[in-house]
Amino acid sequence: MSVEEQARARAHMDTATPTPTPTQVPAPAPATAPAPATATASASAQVRVRVPAKVNAQLAVGAARPDGFHDLANVFLAVGLYDEITVTHADELRVTCSGPDAAEVPLDTTNLAARAALALAERHGIEPRVHIHIAKDIPVAGGMAGGSADGAGALLACDTLWSLGSSRDELLAICAELGSDVPFSLIGGAALGTGRGERLTPLGVGGDFHWVFAVADGGLSTPTVFREFDRLAEGTDVPVPVADPALLEALRTGDTVALAGALANDLQPAALALRPSLADTLAAGTAAGALAALVSGSGPTTAFLAKDPASAARIAETLLASGTCRTARVATAPAPGATVVPHDSIT
Repeated sequence: MSVEEQARARAHMDTATPTPTPTQVPAPAPATAPAPATATASASAQVRVRVPAKVNAQLAVGAARPDGFHDLANVFLAVGLYDEITVTHADELRVTCSGPDAAEVPLDTTNLAARAALALAERHGIEPRVHIHIAKDIPVAGGMAGGSADGAGALLACDTLWSLGSSRDELLAICAELGSDVPFSLIGGAALGTGRGERLTPLGVGGDFHWVFAVADGGLSTPTVFREFDRLAEGTDVPVPVADPALLEALRTGDTVALAGALANDLQPAALALRPSLADTLAAGTAAGALAALVSGSGPTTAFLAKDPASAARIAETLLASGTCRTARVATAPAPGATVVPHDSIT
């Protein structure tokens, strides 16, 4: 789910989860400082965090609730496409961005990176005096949680820069406040997200999976895709969303062929109804030898599972030549979550 849906969602209990009950993300405690103060400066003048994109190996969506939102069973896989978030001390909060589609990234406090800094500063009673620079490589509004990645990356980076030493649970609590996909961006790997996606159960993965992502022109609004899902589902009995045991087993054993047979996205018909041209992209990737093809999240990025790295490279080349996408990227899953880049690796 994208930032727009996350910002509107409320936490709730999932009544049908096929895996062990996830640990609840703790509710944030109020800041104890009576007035804003200055954070203790870290030894480094800057901190850089690398944070991955995600693909939904399964996105099961329940019927619309009375409040208009949906229960989910969301199997996340972090993939090796990364944004890098660099933070430095500044006189005031400022956000800049570079990279593909940087012009589409908001630089005000609607940006999840800025919201993360504000939330962390408020929790600790300090001023958010920081410059956040986002080096974008994850597609913008592409269904790969690029905005959520930036929020998680900025949160970890600011916590490190300000020498706050927040616990993992504290960071996850703030992530859950920011949006549904943000907690997973922090932890990475593979996980089952229930509720609105923020309650995570880590999943075991027995090997690497090779993906190709075809990036479309323009984005798709997640709320619009969900409204189309509701329209298409009107008058039908929408099942309670549960994770597919066969898919979880395929991940656990590293079985690419079995995973290909279990991939599923309940939002795909809605995304295709709104952007029919995506069907041509899916067909082109399948014809090029992909084991499976699906829309990534709410789209419009499409994802293709390949047998091995050589197959992934051929599929990407064929997709580019087909003219059905703007670009094609190859990546491996699972990938680590938000990670501080060692200082000696920063150029």
